[in-house]
Amino acid sequence: MTVAVQRLNENARAALAAHFLALPAEDRRLRFGLSLSPSSIAAYVDKIDFERDAVFAVHDDHLALVGVAHVAFGDDLAELGLSVLPAHRGHGVGGALFERAAAHARNRFIPRLFMHCLKENAPIMRIARRFGMAIVTDIGDADAHLELPPASPASITGEFVTDRFALYDHALKTHIAAWKRIHAALLGAAPEPGSSQTDTA
Repeated sequence: MTVAVQRLNENARAALAAHFLALPAEDRRLRFGLSLSPSSIAAYVDKIDFERDAVFAVHDDHLALVGVAHVAFGDDLAELGLSVLPAHRGHGVGGALFERAAAHARNRFIPRLFMHCLKENAPIMRIARRFGMAIVTDIGDADAHLELPPASPASITGEFVTDRFALYDHALKTHIAAWKRIHAALLGAAPEPGSSQTDTA
């Protein structure tokens, strides 16, 4: 099954904060390298530059963010941070986010993708190995690098098609969620079985 990955803009700050706060405390420590308080999470999200960096996400059927990739750009590399909610792991979300982030960096002529994490972060280490990243460990930390090929017409077209698919997927989920809310509201407004709608006044 293809996992739809959508690029977010600054209007998604609240949803991003909610995603990070939904991570269990230990997962949040592994994602950021230390345990962050809710206020620190909010400060991190507020500082994201959506014009310079890129933030990608996978939505569930309720439009909540179940996986997020933050790509921060430097002079000659892009640093990637990944997080996936526990209930959605093992379904290709992390891999889809990694591939989308790598394609984005490649098509902007960035030669290297970089991930820094705690060595004990098993899910991220598995993704790094799966995609052939060169990993260097030092005490409790791990640095992973991937040399990116130059952009090509095929890679640029592929990114465009991926974005169109993600927009369609999000629009479809939005419409379904809206119909579910309408349906629930109609059910809530329906009279109880056996009740009378006759005006006795």
